[in-house]
Amino acid sequence: MREILPNGKDGGHMLAAKGTGVSSGIAEGTLFYYKRASKNTDKKAGTPDEELARWKEASASAAVELDALAEKTRATLGEEAATLFETHRMMLDDLDYTDRITELIQSDGYSAEAAVDAAGKEFSEMFAMMDDDYMKARSVDVLDISNRVVNILSGSGEANDFGGKPVIIAADDLTPSETVQLDKNLILGFILSGGNANSHTAILARTLGIHAVINADLEFRPEYENREVIMDGSVGYIVIDPDETTKDYLGKKQRHEKAVREMLEKLKGQPDVTTDCKKIKVYANITNPSDVDAVITNDARGIGLFRSEFLYLGSDDFPAEKVQFEAYKTVVQTMNGKRVIIRTMDIGADKKIGYFGLADEANPALGMRALRICLTRPEIFKTQLRALYRASAYGKLAIMFPMVSSLWEVQETKRMCSAVMAELKKERIPYDENLELGVMIETPAAVMIAPELAREVSFFSIGTNDLTQYTIALDRQSICGLEKFYDAKHPAVLRMIKMTVDAAHEAGIWAGICGEPAADSSLTETFIKMGVDELSVSPRAVLPIRNAVRNSSSV
Repeated sequence: MREILPNGKDGGHMLAAKGTGVSSGIAEGTLFYYKRASKNTDKKAGTPDEELARWKEASASAAVELDALAEKTRATLGEEAATLFETHRMMLDDLDYTDRITELIQSDGYSAEAAVDAAGKEFSEMFAMMDDDYMKARSVDVLDISNRVVNILSGSGEANDFGGKPVIIAADDLTPSETVQLDKNLILGFILSGGNANSHTAILARTLGIHAVINADLEFRPEYENREVIMDGSVGYIVIDPDETTKDYLGKKQRHEKAVREMLEKLKGQPDVTTDCKKIKVYANITNPSDVDAVITNDARGIGLFRSEFLYLGSDDFPAEKVQFEAYKTVVQTMNGKRVIIRTMDIGADKKIGYFGLADEANPALGMRALRICLTRPEIFKTQLRALYRASAYGKLAIMFPMVSSLWEVQETKRMCSAVMAELKKERIPYDENLELGVMIETPAAVMIAPELAREVSFFSIGTNDLTQYTIALDRQSICGLEKFYDAKHPAVLRMIKMTVDAAHEAGIWAGICGEPAADSSLTETFIKMGVDELSVSPRAVLPIRNAVRNSSSV
């Protein structure tokens, strides 16, 4: 970070930093440091009566928080989702649980923090050892409840309170679960000292239309927080306490970007067709049902990737069939007959979820993730499949399966789909009997057996983000310092895309791309000449890619 010239504000100085822009656009606002709640369970205990009083007061505050969360969830996600917080509220007052906390404080001299933490862990372990699946699931609930009370007792409470005003968040990095739980209506931009352009956080920023800079050489000094900051997500510039000249320059750039956007707006309603009349499907990628508004606003022809795993990332427990069904149904109905391709949960790698209980791995990108989880834990997979098939009765829904590397995986998955359909038919629950199934091609193994896979499914969607990392043997989550080696335009990657498309067409099915390179307009004509049938991009990239398609030739 470098100090530039005085900006005239009480003798202050304008401070400039540089990083890598990963989600274009200019944002101006207040700098806010992202805070992770930390709990202190080592606090020296007062008298038993004092600690009991502190615990009861914190428990009452937790009850108020849970009631508010239940109401908020009920309004946004429905009654079924709100039940989770109502369950937490009841467990907070469970006599066995409260009696154990009381005993630890009165008999063992624990502080309120330590007693709640210890009781939570004891009950969590007890639930985890039970045979009943419902009771096992309560293991996570009791930990969540205990952590909430401990956070209140230790003064951390909710880690991030924006005061209801839009902010630009600064952090070392953000996990996908942290990103998805932020109120996107209050986030103007991200400034991260770590991260990389191919992380799921960067992808989420682009999907949500939030400007973002990574690898910023910004020192997170306390005195910088709550100061005015301007950031440019296109080139990675960051300026704290900008002077009028800087504001004017970036303002002009912002107005130019607005003019370009207005030009692109004229493409709404226009066909996605090349100069030689080849039709291309330009679809959009989404993370949550709330993203559909952006899909419609940007006039996408359909949804090429609904990342269903974020329903899991945004929950404290496995989302119930009804919760998932309502989410999928909402998206399908809102799209009003346009194709909606939903990817089954791609959990694992950088998208770890505590309640899944996944073991730590030396290289999680090569371990237990996506379809591997589904096929080894079929009870979780079956719940999602039932929800998906039920939602298919309300529009044009298609399902695709991620991280395929073998033919038997697809065949076993189809067998499970057939079992779910038979179940629904027996229960007289409607579903689309002609629902399309597809696979993501994102491993070299899948590319090499693409002819065999094509005979099993209705379409391919090429996940170029993972395909690139597996092809060039470079983990896309940890490429800091190795950026020049990570090349989505690597000849080997492009050849694999061509091989996949050829295999699809030979079998009479279509092939698309849903990875980040799909939104790279410099590659649009290359993909079209390869025969790619569909490009699925973030909603904001739909019109720029439509423009690129309309200025490309297929020959």
